[in-house]
Amino acid sequence: MKRSDLSDADCGIAQALGVIGDWWTFLVIRDVAGGITRFDGLQRELGVSRRALAERLANLVAHGVLRKEAYSRHPPRYDYLLTAKGEGLLPALIALQDWGTRHVLGDGTLTAAGDGGSAEARRTHELIGRRLPDVVLERHDGEWVPPSAPGGAWTVLYFFPGAFAPGPQAYPPGWEDIPGAKGCTLESLTYASRHADFEASGATIRGVSTQRPDQLAAFVSHAKLPYPLLSDQDMKLAAGMLLPTFRAGGTDRLKRLSLLADPDAVIRAVQYPISDPAGSVDDMLTLVREYV
Repeated sequence: MKRSDLSDADCGIAQALGVIGDWWTFLVIRDVAGGITRFDGLQRELGVSRRALAERLANLVAHGVLRKEAYSRHPPRYDYLLTAKGEGLLPALIALQDWGTRHVLGDGTLTAAGDGGSAEARRTHELIGRRLPDVVLERHDGEWVPPSAPGGAWTVLYFFPGAFAPGPQAYPPGWEDIPGAKGCTLESLTYASRHADFEASGATIRGVSTQRPDQLAAFVSHAKLPYPLLSDQDMKLAAGMLLPTFRAGGTDRLKRLSLLADPDAVIRAVQYPISDPAGSVDDMLTLVREYV
């Protein structure tokens, strides 16, 4: 089938490919989601020719995946930003990353744990020095907030696969059989017990998972957490930072990792992989006291 025929096909996959075109286009979307929004920055990151990049950007703008926002009039220069249509592609990016990590770079085993010597671990530690993406997430109480804490505080962001209050919103089948999935409640309760120490040291705690806000609200109430949990159910933060994920219970979930960000939302320390959820909290408190 020729590419020109794809947009006429009845298959949604074929229609999507008619917009995406080739793998370079997906990499453009990946980098824009990660905060590289200007032409020169995209070219440096991708190593593609100016003509090829210009063609792909024009195609994505024409299809409403990206929008142009001028930052210079003379000469004309633009930021390329994801539209709502473009953000709809982020779960597809996560699915590709998960498939590549599990089946191409890995042996196909389903795991929520990380390997310290893996490409996934190297990619995660390369987040040091990067700013958190400019996104807002829904807090467990329904308020929309950025991932970093306001008011000049340092931020501890701990990402976890899933924590559930007892009842109908319990853990999905086979959860305990997935390596690394267990320990979210222990980790959250340990952060709660150290909350005053983190506050006294100048850091604010925030937990992040891909669970729905109502699920997080039920867990916050059950566990009596003194800090907020944020929902990345649309995968905006995960895609923007290429965070390690796995899929279980029909949902894309975050592998366990923790970040320390300064008041300018720049990441200064990374904990990944985490094999001891409770012990990682004390390790993070030590990092906070070293940096803040």
